[in-house]
Amino acid sequence: MARYKEYTSLTGSERVKPTEAQAKGAAKPEETLRVTVLLRSRAEGEGRAKEKPSSAGAERRLSREEFVNTFGAIPEDLGKIEEFAHEYNLTIVEKSLAKRSVVLTGTVANFSKAFQVELQQYEGSGLSFRGRSGAVKIPAELNDVVKAVMGLDNRPQAQPHFRKRPIPDATHSRTGQEPGTFTPPQVAKIYGFPQNADGSGQTIGILELGGGFVSADMEYYFRNILNMDVPKIVSVSVDGAGNTPCGSFMGPDSEVLLDIQVAGAIAPKATLVVYFTLNNDQGFYNGLAAAVHDAQNDPGVISVSWGSSESTWSQQFVTQFDKLLQDAATLGVTVCCSTGDNGSTDGRPDGLQHVEYPATSPFALACGGTSLTAPNNQYSKEVVWNDLAKHQGATGGGVSEIFPKPAFQAEAGVPPSKNPSRFVGRGVPDVAGNADPHTGYCVYGDGTPGTLAGTSAVAPLWAALISLINQINGKRLGYITPLLYAPSAREALFHPVTEGNNGAYSAGPGWDPCTGLGSPKGEAIVSMFRAGRPQAQAAER
Repeated sequence: MARYKEYTSLTGSERVKPTEAQAKGAAKPEETLRVTVLLRSRAEGEGRAKEKPSSAGAERRLSREEFVNTFGAIPEDLGKIEEFAHEYNLTIVEKSLAKRSVVLTGTVANFSKAFQVELQQYEGSGLSFRGRSGAVKIPAELNDVVKAVMGLDNRPQAQPHFRKRPIPDATHSRTGQEPGTFTPPQVAKIYGFPQNADGSGQTIGILELGGGFVSADMEYYFRNILNMDVPKIVSVSVDGAGNTPCGSFMGPDSEVLLDIQVAGAIAPKATLVVYFTLNNDQGFYNGLAAAVHDAQNDPGVISVSWGSSESTWSQQFVTQFDKLLQDAATLGVTVCCSTGDNGSTDGRPDGLQHVEYPATSPFALACGGTSLTAPNNQYSKEVVWNDLAKHQGATGGGVSEIFPKPAFQAEAGVPPSKNPSRFVGRGVPDVAGNADPHTGYCVYGDGTPGTLAGTSAVAPLWAALISLINQINGKRLGYITPLLYAPSAREALFHPVTEGNNGAYSAGPGWDPCTGLGSPKGEAIVSMFRAGRPQAQAAER
């Protein structure tokens, strides 16, 4: 007799049929899957009032043990999932109270029965993946326990945010640096990053959804091009993914190289922990969860240079991924996210304006892009990075359609969305930095030098700066985003960027939907947070 008789649709699990590929028939019933089931937190299960992540960083952040006891999964709920898995011949291969997750393996046939879904195989545009449409079904008695089910559908989900300089100059220097471009240390110096810190004792987490690096390339770049020691780089495998370079300078390898070389060149004594995961919603979630809840490596800041338009994600993913970002805030971990390289539409063809998730989360530090002018490595000016007329990209930015305007942006002047909704939501970016490939960053990979940029460079740039400040202060900045909007911070900490646009939105005084508050004045930021924290209201958990 069946153990579970009554089923219900899992809220937020609805997906539409993929448009980038065609269904080729049912998925093979004997195919083995890994599926992640996400559970409610103790706070939700016990009906306690929601708590706010602290914007006071190390002073008020929870220890990992305190976090598990406050926001971890309920042990009894894990037992309920074990019973469910046994009923449908599924195997538990991982469970975590901190991550609030259970990972199951089993066949397509058994998962289809367990969650009452029809899985199809899709192919097209060089892609091959499983897909589904409609909602996932769960037993009614687990309705309050299960918050998301990821991995049944493994369609590719996110894009990296880098751009290559389109026309390499024939007059490379001996280092491979092209005229008009910069090395990461040069950009850091131009922005006034502290020169008395090198990231010692700090760990920077870097999330990658594909690609990899070759150690010999890193050796050559740091020793021969930058004339510095090679930073410690640790690779962490998530969901079976790993450091798998594809050998193409324009493939995902370029994202990995850009992230590591920007962060490592600015904070060379920091440990860089690169979390390699799969490019689907399950992989993205598990990758960030691995970084946020990594008690061994314990990163103080995480750089995320992947994402896609808010409209492409399921509700369950956005809700649960956002809780992970809240987890990071509660643990005192800063998460820097790039805002995309396709202007105010985010490259979507529907005639509407779109912004990138996860940058639109109020718990992320959203990083947009500028074009930097700095003759003789002296700061001169910046404008909004926009090469859309040449089909060469532009900074993402705009107004969220799913997140309301947070309290910390109450006085920022966030405009209504340019879409028919006119929704006054979370504005992005928060901050900016050099992202124009014409003024980009000298990197080295796959045996060749080149120039890369994009908002992918800005996330690790800010992550490195934060790690330097954490070193100087001897404690973590943590959930820094609300603090940057304090009036005293806005006026003192940023180079204002008032020229240019990213399509639908224009730059201007104060905050704007192209470059946010502006690019960093490094020493001013160090001084501000050394002297005392500006006061700002945190977003609600």
